[in-house]
Amino acid sequence: MFVANKPGVLIRIALVFARRGYNIDSLVVSESKDARYSTMNIVATGDELVLDQILKQLNKLVDVIRAHDRTEDDIIQKELALYKIQCTGESRMQVLQLAHAMGCETTDVSESTVILLAHGHSEQLDSISQILEQYGVIEMVRTGKVLMARGEELTS
Repeated sequence: MFVANKPGVLIRIALVFARRGYNIDSLVVSESKDARYSTMNIVATGDELVLDQILKQLNKLVDVIRAHDRTEDDIIQKELALYKIQCTGESRMQVLQLAHAMGCETTDVSESTVILLAHGHSEQLDSISQILEQYGVIEMVRTGKVLMARGEELTS
């Protein structure tokens, strides 16, 4: 979505989903090239008819410049995750080797923890999460899905 960069816009958009009983699975808001506007990427799953109604309602909101379903579009879509893992001694080497094999970046190492950064498709991050769980993930923080249209087409 392309929306006005003003206070209260996010809550009005969230209410459109809430009134229909839909949960937002992922939400990313970023400033656009023009600081007066923001780009919103919202992921929600559900009945196609209801989601179509939500899209129509979003497009009626004053601060929504345009809302567009990108489900079938040719886009690049990525997520980012940070994992804090409890590890010392021997397990630290195992975690670091495994992280390297999975394409993770080591962002912090302390006496008792390692923080790894991973990025990719949702499925890749789900897989990495599952593998790292056996080493004692203390904390995980994950972004929502960011996306951009391929080629010359503008995303918003």
